[in-house]
Amino acid sequence: MPDKAEEEPPRPPPLSGPPFLLPSFSSTAAMSGVVRTLSRCLLSPDAPSRSGGERAAGGEGKEQQSRDSEREARRRSREIDAMLARERRSVRRLVRILLLGAGESGKSTFLKQMRIIHGREFDQKALLEFRATIYENILKGESVKYFLDNLDRIGQLNYFPSKQDILLARKATKGIVEHDFIIKKIPFKMVDVGGQRSQRQKWFQCFDGITSILFMVSSSEYDQVLMEDRRTNRLVESMNIFETIVNNKLFFNVSIILFLNKMDLLVEKVRSVSIKKYFSDFRGDPHRLEDVQRYLVQCFDRKRRNRSKPLFHHFTTAIDTENIRFVFHAVKDTILQENLKDIMLQ
Repeated sequence: MPDKAEEEPPRPPPLSGPPFLLPSFSSTAAMSGVVRTLSRCLLSPDAPSRSGGERAAGGEGKEQQSRDSEREARRRSREIDAMLARERRSVRRLVRILLLGAGESGKSTFLKQMRIIHGREFDQKALLEFRATIYENILKGESVKYFLDNLDRIGQLNYFPSKQDILLARKATKGIVEHDFIIKKIPFKMVDVGGQRSQRQKWFQCFDGITSILFMVSSSEYDQVLMEDRRTNRLVESMNIFETIVNNKLFFNVSIILFLNKMDLLVEKVRSVSIKKYFSDFRGDPHRLEDVQRYLVQCFDRKRRNRSKPLFHHFTTAIDTENIRFVFHAVKDTILQENLKDIMLQ
């Protein structure tokens, strides 16, 4: 039997609707351009996404800010180091002078002279404060005669104290008073502390960094007693304080200069009051000024245990501006020579 012809598989029915058409391109070059564009946009691994680029830019910005902050911190650190170095040099160059002595020895008057001599005038407020002090001094104090002689002037409604009025006005110092001035580019700080017994505990607050001590003594008070107890001789009290200060280990390298003050009053008192009545070891003529001066210096000199350095001393009249100007010029030179290396004058 003849083989049966193989049956053909059934054909799918024809698609309905419009036929599927490929896009037509006018040329092969156009097709190639599209492919290249798609490749760059979709297939290139080096093309970052928009969000990735923003993250990279943000990271670089933070790193730049960090570097800027570090540079600013280093700049500020250098400025602070330079400022501290300048302050250390300034502190080392500072001549810090401490005024010590018993009450009413003339420390405050000396400090007023420093203000006058170095050009720091008293303002109106300070003058008004001195006016009240002067009114009190008309009735008591060492300058009663002066103020009574000038009573008509002082009694005027528009009265303002003169420099001499201010120098002669006495008021007890309470607390710590400082005055700054500059001599030949060297800064000075002068510190006045109350001399009454109740004020002496404050002295220790001022001992740090002292260059020199000016120890003030009222040289005319050899016949007077302290206000505090009405028994202790004032000159003896000054000697005892001086002995404590001059032999203190804290001041081993500090120049201590003795000011025997109120020379004007000493001149008057020597004529009428014998020092021998109060100091039996006095030898010489009690009414001869030179003998009394020599004895006073010896009294204080004997209190020093360290004899390796001389005792620098000056007889002064604190109310005399020219006298203080002259004396302080010599004192300044002594202090600067004694502390040449520390002050760094170069």
